[in-house]
Amino acid sequence: MAEPGNKSAFDAELKKLEKRLDELVGAVSQLKEENRALRHRQDALAAERAVLLAKNEQVRARVEAMIGRLKAMESGA
Repeated sequence: MAEPGNKSAFDAELKKLEKRLDELVGAVSQLKEENRALRHRQDALAAERAVLLAKNEQVRARVEAMIGRLKAMESGA
């Protein structure tokens, strides 16, 4: 049978390991939530980027059309 002092040391070490495991489980949970939030934010930013690119393309087309009209007016004058 184990000596009482050894059992106490074993129990203390077991408690330390249990506490550390609880801390690690908490950290993993927190990181999973943070990862989920970051993925959501990335998706939102990608959608926003797509909208901005489309608007940019519309503006570019309008500016090119204006330049074309100005050149046509210049040629006609």
